[in-house]
Amino acid sequence: MHETFINAIHEKKKIRLKFFSKQDRSILTRLCAPMDFGPGRRTKDQQPRYHLWDYESDAKNHTLSLLPDQIVSIEPTDEIFGPAEFITWDVKKSPWFLIRDWGAHS
Repeated sequence: MHETFINAIHEKKKIRLKFFSKQDRSILTRLCAPMDFGPGRRTKDQQPRYHLWDYESDAKNHTLSLLPDQIVSIEPTDEIFGPAEFITWDVKKSPWFLIRDWGAHS
């Protein structure tokens, strides 16, 4: 699963993610863009997490930050995403943990 996630970052392809939602207390499936893998910048613990842009959120499109044990499956899709769809911060000031070639959004 991890390799599928990393490949999707480099290929800029959306994934179909199945995960355990602590908020909903159930397994959910979402179409997502893989963003990064590393510690959460807003969490106290520094455990590495999968960071994803959720295109199908109940409330609105938003970021998911999930611990590896919450992930049930990651399936690749052929659907391309554009990083500009969700990147609103300066990636030079707040860089990615995983190196990638996303042009100005790298």
